[in-house]
Amino acid sequence: MADFNTARKIIHVDMDAFYASVEQLDNPELRGKPLAVGGSEHRGVVSAASYEARKFGVRSALSGVLAKKYCPELIFVRPRFDRYKEISQKIRKIFLDYTDLVEPLSLDEAYLDVTQNKKGNPSATLIAQEIRRRIYDELGLTASAGISVNKFIAKVASDYNKPNGQKTVTPSEVIPFLEALPIGKFYGVGKVTRDKMYQLGIFTGLDLKQKPLEFLEKHFGKSGGYYYHIVRGIHNSEVKPERVAKSVATEHTFNENLTSEIFMEEKLETIAAELERRLRRYNIAGKTVTLKIKYSDFSLQTRSKTLPYFISDKSLLFDTAKELLYQERMKDSVRLLGISLNNLNTEVKKAVVVQLRFDF
Repeated sequence: MADFNTARKIIHVDMDAFYASVEQLDNPELRGKPLAVGGSEHRGVVSAASYEARKFGVRSALSGVLAKKYCPELIFVRPRFDRYKEISQKIRKIFLDYTDLVEPLSLDEAYLDVTQNKKGNPSATLIAQEIRRRIYDELGLTASAGISVNKFIAKVASDYNKPNGQKTVTPSEVIPFLEALPIGKFYGVGKVTRDKMYQLGIFTGLDLKQKPLEFLEKHFGKSGGYYYHIVRGIHNSEVKPERVAKSVATEHTFNENLTSEIFMEEKLETIAAELERRLRRYNIAGKTVTLKIKYSDFSLQTRSKTLPYFISDKSLLFDTAKELLYQERMKDSVRLLGISLNNLNTEVKKAVVVQLRFDF
């Protein structure tokens, strides 16, 4: 059983509808209106949706056509990733005022280990409140936060009082909190797994906890051990400031489907150039190039090739992707192309975390 009296103090900060909120911040005419970033009413998918749009069922990964059907008044805007990254870096600087143990998950969320912190504040709850207040005062955006003894519970808790709220799960509250939690709220339990758990009579954390390890491994394989431990509050993953990327990718969705490999070559050259910029920025190279193809019927295909040396150069990325493009005939017109690079030259650097007794 986990010893929650000697646990860490972990905060998970999650920006509220980040991309959409940045667009509304920069353009006052968009505030209070249903907004979708990415896609269009004819093409593509939604990258992010404002809370006004979410009331109509618009969400990320929804096709633009369906999003417009759900919300006829929906406004589409093109994503501006340079702007989102600029804001994200400012948010990161705020985090680093409190601790160096910051593990970004994406541009809009991160874990912070504040067991020991630069402010000498023993309360993770108060630190989270102060961070959220500063983000709003300095950047005009709202954030939600979860605070608890490990990354898993903090992540779940950050979604509890969204938007613009936070929830603390203290050591004494961990087990009751997890037992009462609907199984669909467990981080790592997707829709397919949730439905399978329903069929097995698992609807809450308590239901999950009552299943023996052997039962969970039988029905969920290796994930069974994960579920067995997290429902008991056991999750020992450290906050890793140097979070190592396993792959770097760039992809484009096209306004019109591509039917000719010649046109696809042109797009791949642009994608390769963009990927090269990202790799050079972080001094990353890799050996395995993967070409991603999404057809007009939304079916997905990937083709990969591993080279005997590390590459990051646009010409080599493009040449390899082009070779993969002609590896076999296209089965349909193409709506998306992407190039990713993995087997990277990055090194793992583990953060040292000191565990102390503390008060939440």
